[in-house]
Amino acid sequence: MEEAVIPLANIEYSYGFGVYENLKVRNGIIYFLKEHLLRLQESCRVIGLEHPFSEDTIVTAVQAVVRANKIENANLKILLIGGKTKETAEFFILPLNPLYPEDKWYKEGAAVITCPYEREYSKAKTLNMLSSYLAYKKAREAGCYDALLIDREGFIREGTRTNFFTIRGKTIFSPPEEKMLDGVTRKTVLQVARENGYEVVLRDIVPNDLGSFDGAFLTSTSSKILPVRKIDAFEYSVIPDALRQLMKLYDTFLDASGGVLK
Repeated sequence: MEEAVIPLANIEYSYGFGVYENLKVRNGIIYFLKEHLLRLQESCRVIGLEHPFSEDTIVTAVQAVVRANKIENANLKILLIGGKTKETAEFFILPLNPLYPEDKWYKEGAAVITCPYEREYSKAKTLNMLSSYLAYKKAREAGCYDALLIDREGFIREGTRTNFFTIRGKTIFSPPEEKMLDGVTRKTVLQVARENGYEVVLRDIVPNDLGSFDGAFLTSTSSKILPVRKIDAFEYSVIPDALRQLMKLYDTFLDASGGVLK
């Protein structure tokens, strides 16, 4: 068996001409594979990355990696790197250990910071992530879970690796979808919320308005729904009951879904 390698001289990789997705495998189940591959293809379209890999080819490869490595619990990183031609694009699947938030953050809420930055291609999950990496590094050095990215108009768009929400009563507020990367977990959380009597409002959110909400939370493949306790110096006193209920509803949904979005 040959090892997968990316030459250091690969200019497409070193210049960030590539896209990726992170999949969740829990108890041997690959979660929401179709949705992740749809977003992978959309990311390719946005940056003009042509490749010869069909959806069936990628699905078969992902399933083969899970079987061959007897994977029960892991994250899978799908990495698609462009080439000088469509035929020279490269495709990799990397099994990774999941990076779960600390258990106490689900009970008490996590802390995050804000950083001024907006990704150039907001609808594509690309390898051009230096500014996001630096913002995330700053957050971790401050003992925080993530950094929220503030655009040039002063609005909160998303985290470096999460989607951001606020909540008031049973109304969930999320930044407009055209301004951020619409996560697969975000989609499924909002579906569960709507099916259980929550209202969803898409609108801009500014840091100065945080006090008008009952609470806030993040979503991602690894964190699911993670309540937020503190944003910079602003702090919520409690995690609202409606948010705790949504967390339970989402866990139930994941257990019953079998990894497929119906």
